[in-house]
Amino acid sequence: MIPYPTVEAASVALGRNLTWLETVWFDYSATKSHFYVYCHTILLLVLVFSLVPLPLVPVELTGWFHRYKIQPKVKLSVSDMVRCYKDVMKLFILVVGTLQIVSYPLIQMIGIRSGLPLPSCLEIVAQLVVYFLIEDYSNYWIHRLLHCKWGYEMIHRVHHEYTSPIGYASPYAHWAEILILGIPTFLGPVIAPGHILTYWLWIALRQIEAIETHSGYDFPWSLTKYIPFYGGAEYHDYHHCVGGQSQSNFASVFTYCDYIYGTDKGYRIHKRLLHQQVKEEAQEKKRGMN
Repeated sequence: MIPYPTVEAASVALGRNLTWLETVWFDYSATKSHFYVYCHTILLLVLVFSLVPLPLVPVELTGWFHRYKIQPKVKLSVSDMVRCYKDVMKLFILVVGTLQIVSYPLIQMIGIRSGLPLPSCLEIVAQLVVYFLIEDYSNYWIHRLLHCKWGYEMIHRVHHEYTSPIGYASPYAHWAEILILGIPTFLGPVIAPGHILTYWLWIALRQIEAIETHSGYDFPWSLTKYIPFYGGAEYHDYHHCVGGQSQSNFASVFTYCDYIYGTDKGYRIHKRLLHQQVKEEAQEKKRGMN
């Protein structure tokens, strides 16, 4: 709850006029408890997961962009995608929803705030960079640990049921994995706590990134291709294609950990062989034309 009765009182307390966005935020959240505002996180997760992968459904069913599909021999049906969506929604409601509510005391303790002033764009960007770097590094090691014999057979194998992933399968996993991988996601905000809006933006962007890397399509116009060291769909798809035996491409967002610790060697050999195959096919085609 914002401790100011009116916009004017908030302006006096801050020593300046509220921005348009701060006024909108005040009108919405002034009379609502911090816990009520925080619970919007669950709704945000459901909306992002339900809507962001939706355009990929007609893409998969119609084959409009089949040339960009990473594993073109695999085709998923409507029933496959609906089943995946239902399974994940159960996890969101029973596991993620419960976790969000139970973790509220920690949110209060570390100081994620919901009042005024709102953070500046520079503050938001700086915190998001920190969150992505912390999540990527810690997720790398946890993911790698889940590929040991016990971790894979008991927990992580569920996520690898989709050897050719789809957007809706990004959070498809064993309930224990959802809890375990929640640690890297939450670690950044614990180390560098900020405003609840920054936290929501972080949660949304991380989920969107996961959906993109599990999309099964490598679109050349994707803006993420301009992000340095970004893995992307083609990079992570190799990890799923190899399956339980994979000891490559553990990174969740960036590729530097795999490069530093040598867990991208299989992928690089794979890319080299593909490049050589494409080159030989082009030469063969050229000879045929002559």
